Amino acid sequence: MSGETALRTPLCEAFEIEYPIVQAPIGSATTPELAAAVSNAGGLGHLAVTWRDLEETRRVIRDTRERTDEPFAVNLVLDDATTVVDTDEHLETILKAGVDVVTLSFGEAAPYVDRIHDAGAVVAQTVGSAEQARAAVDGGVDVIVTQGLEAGGHVQSEVATTALVPRVADAVGNEVPIVAAGGIADGRGIAAVLALGADGAWLGTRFVATEEAAVHDEYQRRLRESDETQTEHTILFDKGWPGTPHRVLENETLERWDREGRPPAGERPGENDVIARADDGDGSGEPIERYDEALATPAVDGEIKEMALFAGQSVGLTDEVRPAGALLEDLVSKTRTAISNVPR
Repeated sequence: MSGETALRTPLCEAFEIEYPIVQAPIGSATTPELAAAVSNAGGLGHLAVTWRDLEETRRVIRDTRERTDEPFAVNLVLDDATTVVDTDEHLETILKAGVDVVTLSFGEAAPYVDRIHDAGAVVAQTVGSAEQARAAVDGGVDVIVTQGLEAGGHVQSEVATTALVPRVADAVGNEVPIVAAGGIADGRGIAAVLALGADGAWLGTRFVATEEAAVHDEYQRRLRESDETQTEHTILFDKGWPGTPHRVLENETLERWDREGRPPAGERPGENDVIARADDGDGSGEPIERYDEALATPAVDGEIKEMALFAGQSVGLTDEVRPAGALLEDLVSKTRTAISNVPR
């Protein structure tokens, strides 16, 4: 497999995109500028709106559409423990805005599939096992996203990407396209998951380190300077989304908790310390406590290094901050090169 045909997969048909590369919904780091840049370059850009109210959701979708005529996705987390707006109401707002793709995670998409299809959109669900994938397909989803344990941010799997993708491919066959997520940051990783049975790749950490992502400079510095050994899968940063595992960069907050024997929530060192503040636009500065799952956006001021700095094990391949469109083009080129370097 070589040339232009190398990167045309069933995922491209499902999402109506040129290349099978998806920018993950990286929480509050997503912006219209980022999503549009990725989509304009031939991939699938993404907005995360779970932590936005309805007015803000409408605005970011509108602003993205003003920047691109290409398809882009909007993600909703289905776990009630973290949602800001009722899921049904949020979904209705998204669908009325005319989005192309709706992705759902941390819950079952089946109750929402018909509504999404009736609105003319494609629906994808993130899973962490072959059993979940089979159930999602039986529930009518159009695309399966397999999230491996290596992924950054909140993680809903205990299985590595290289083991999970073939299992899911066997479970669903050729019924729907599969997107692999977790530990992928360059063309070699994309080529590898295509060989494992995926139809595309879903990259998060790599797109956090782009010029368009709404993240603090200190956060991006840590991404550039960290390697694959400097992340931890934990439930430590649980304020705001209790009990949900996540992968973050190692920092003093995590190391101090470890030194003191990993005490439970309520007994952790500096439990109620306010380590930063997020400017909400009126100058009041909403406090961010230690162990909060808040993202380090440019509006945050304080001890950024002590916050939850979400990153996957692919962080060692994330050594520079680039424009998202240029990054997408480079990923395509390097994927083709990786595929052509594999003997037939």
